[in-house]
Amino acid sequence: MLKKVLIANRGEIACRIIRTCHRLGVATVAVYSDADRDALHVALAGEAVHIGPSPASESYLSGDRIIEAAFCAGADAIHPGYGFLSENPDFAEAVTAAGLRFIGPSGAAIRAMGLKDAAKVLMEQAGVPVVPGYHGTDQNPDFLLSEAERIGFPVLIKARAGGGGKGMRRVESAVAFRDALASARREALAAFGDASCLIEKYITHPRHIEIQVFGDDHGNVVHLFERDCSLQRRHQKVIEEAPAPGMPEDMRRVMGEAAVKAAEAIGYSGAGTVEFIADSSEGLKPDRFWFMEMNTRLQVEHPVTEAITGVDLVEWQLRVTSGEPLPKRQDELSIDGWAFEARLYAEDAERGFLPAIGMLAHLDLPEDLARIDSGVRAGDRISPFYDPMIAKVITHGPDRATALSRLSTALAEVRATGVATNASFLRRLANEPDFAEGNPDTGLIERHLAELTMAHPALSEVVALAALSLSGALEPAAPNDPWARLPGFRLWSEAADFVTLDHRGHHVAVSFSRRGEGAYAATVDGRDIDLHLGRSGDAYLTETDGRKHRLHAIRGDRDVTVFKGGESWHFSLVDPLAGDQEEAGAGDRIVAPMPGLVKLLRAAVGADVSRGETLAVMEAMKMELALSAPRDGRIAEVLVAEGEQVLEAAVLLVLEPPPETDHG
Repeated sequence: MLKKVLIANRGEIACRIIRTCHRLGVATVAVYSDADRDALHVALAGEAVHIGPSPASESYLSGDRIIEAAFCAGADAIHPGYGFLSENPDFAEAVTAAGLRFIGPSGAAIRAMGLKDAAKVLMEQAGVPVVPGYHGTDQNPDFLLSEAERIGFPVLIKARAGGGGKGMRRVESAVAFRDALASARREALAAFGDASCLIEKYITHPRHIEIQVFGDDHGNVVHLFERDCSLQRRHQKVIEEAPAPGMPEDMRRVMGEAAVKAAEAIGYSGAGTVEFIADSSEGLKPDRFWFMEMNTRLQVEHPVTEAITGVDLVEWQLRVTSGEPLPKRQDELSIDGWAFEARLYAEDAERGFLPAIGMLAHLDLPEDLARIDSGVRAGDRISPFYDPMIAKVITHGPDRATALSRLSTALAEVRATGVATNASFLRRLANEPDFAEGNPDTGLIERHLAELTMAHPALSEVVALAALSLSGALEPAAPNDPWARLPGFRLWSEAADFVTLDHRGHHVAVSFSRRGEGAYAATVDGRDIDLHLGRSGDAYLTETDGRKHRLHAIRGDRDVTVFKGGESWHFSLVDPLAGDQEEAGAGDRIVAPMPGLVKLLRAAVGADVSRGETLAVMEAMKMELALSAPRDGRIAEVLVAEGEQVLEAAVLLVLEPPPETDHG
């Protein structure tokens, strides 16, 4: 067994690898950037080495610094996790050349599967079914458009390098093809250093099903069954499950054999995932699936495979890298129950899934209800430099309905403040009828996006509880305070307190008076309610109109977030003396919603623009953000240049009214 492992990664995957190493008695070394100096993975590891500034390109993507750190710490192996350098064949070979062990496949195997076009040719030669498309080297836009027309729309543009949905665009018509290709190329170049793309037929009723494979250095390869990753948004996985619903046994066998064949074709050793696209228009059938790509690393969603097989995949990685054969043969592996994984992100689903940055002021994760893989704690900062994942919530049960119910229950107990999260979106998705009935597909989220992301109005008791909290009425009274024995006392008038709350830019007026122990009369935006308030552990129990509700209120200095049944509402206290501070003309400014890089400017001073027209494209937190004109107008000022790094709220462009038309 290996003696000391350096984890060349960060966040939840670094923490997850460290925990398995600790269980096996393997010493661990973490690496960290400036932004991660106080991160959880640094605290969990036996020791840690600083590798550079916050940008990933200067730290976690610096192979030389990571290898140097391994030598400095006396490690004998490097685990790349996923992302960053995990699928970089040059890094894998550099680790080996330095006399260290790379916990993953060989550089040759990574290289064989790293370029999707070459991988598809290899798979065709190995007898693995491949999606119809163009996988050649000609990157002329006119030629690619002609190939798309030959294949037939809709088509999928895919970056030939990398993964994770980067550089991928669905195109419905020839008219939209060129813009989509240009956007995919920009994103691919930024993410992988390679702008080349391939074109594939888009399957209209697609299911994204992948097979976990594992090989060793003794020529053994097994599969650990399938995962269904069809619940996606913009080609990014959201909720994964294992096994796949509706999977016939003959198709499971054929897909497993195809995945093993793919791994054997490149002499694969270590953990890998073979991804397939299946046409579910007539149900899953063994002759209606095709190879998409192979990920030559551990996957983000690997815990669902661990849950249904009882296998620790990181332990297998360590054993295989140590030279041991696979711990189990194919006939010793079986499926036990069902598992789900939901990816909890710092992002605001109601604002187009805009990534959120800032400090996690409060964080409750349901560790008593689910397996939680996380790399952050309360008090940590969500940085603009890396993926904004907070945690993975994983549940397991004897059957699909039980495991899914447990997932919904666990997501309802997630409570985070300081940054927005997608917890409510995930719980709504877990309860979506088509998904609950076992009918997922890659277009499900898009079809139901409005109801999955709509802002739910706050109940009157939610607003009243927020007002009571922010007014200080729920704070314990000072000992021996004589006024505490006179609830509701006021000379010449009925006692009442007044507060104005802000909820997503809307002001809500609340007044309330105390009627006794835990009893209040309140007026919320003109509606009178009687509220009875009690406590149950860390929760508030409210009763209004003969109905009781269980709520949590997490208060900051001048704000409070109220949680109820998986939904949340954030309120801040409005200072009635502050007035309207918004500057005149602020609505004419196009500002950066978060720190990032200005990738593209489509506006020049004096140009006339229309409402909704894209004026700039920013890259932030691994995604492109299109910024559009809020109204018709003319560009008055351009305050940034392409390639410029900007801060949150920086003004990029300024509009002025369009010139009045001379009607003579």
